[in-house]
Amino acid sequence: MLAALAALTSLLLAFHRQVPNTPGHLGSLLESFLPWSGLVIVVLLGLALLRRSAVALVTLLLPVAAWTYLFGGLLLPGAKSGAHDLVVVQHNVSDENTDPAGTARSLADAEPDLIGLEELVPASLPVYERTLAPRYRHHAVVGTVGLWSKHPLTDVQKLDIKPAGITEPWSRGLRAVVRAQHRETAVYVVHLPSVRVTASGLASSRRDESAGLLGKALAAEKSKTVILLGDLNSTADDRGLAPLNSQMNVPTRGFAFSYPAAFPLARIDQIMARSATVGHIRTLPATGSDHLPVTARITLG
Repeated sequence: MLAALAALTSLLLAFHRQVPNTPGHLGSLLESFLPWSGLVIVVLLGLALLRRSAVALVTLLLPVAAWTYLFGGLLLPGAKSGAHDLVVVQHNVSDENTDPAGTARSLADAEPDLIGLEELVPASLPVYERTLAPRYRHHAVVGTVGLWSKHPLTDVQKLDIKPAGITEPWSRGLRAVVRAQHRETAVYVVHLPSVRVTASGLASSRRDESAGLLGKALAAEKSKTVILLGDLNSTADDRGLAPLNSQMNVPTRGFAFSYPAAFPLARIDQIMARSATVGHIRTLPATGSDHLPVTARITLG
């Protein structure tokens, strides 16, 4: 039985893309928590040692190899910083955050070049603007998302990623151009629709539709270098983000589980780039949000 479970775990790791997404987006649900399969391997190892099962121990080499292939590189230390790097922070600040000033100070203390924020509401937006202004002279806000920058911003545009099924006012995307490191970089800040885990699986149709719209916008982007910051309500392994991660680079080091802040189970806050490398990604200390901030260093190509 232990050997069979080990073999099944290795098959799910090696062929997770083959798990059908219907019904209930089961493939996406599996991929959202795929790194946690390492805990299954640890439990099976303990049971195999307890039972002194040589067959189970040998079979466990299969899921260990598969997990290491998929995620082992994320455990390695990040590369040293370079002269053409940008430090960025991504954070869903929560529309129920009772300490926006403290949140803003905490993010600024990390000294990033760029800060992307989501769930900005009218009551707290002036607080973020006032608190960040001394260190971030340039900012742009569209709907409930915003970008703060140490470098000049131009060509700020609303980004339409609203799914057809949403009829109420909804504006969760912006695109701006940042002039930094002697080049222009297009920066996107987005907040994709939420998903829910239900008895029938993962309810993610609206998120997937919004990701598709964002993917089309990225494909049409004329700027060579692009940075994407956002609460994508999805892990980088989830096939629901295929329109994005098929054309964008994801972090090469670090797990940085960001949600929920009280007991982080997955990184749904993402930093991606095109014609640039996203280095080690990590979380910052908790704020008044139910998400943890994440930060990464981006090496421009």
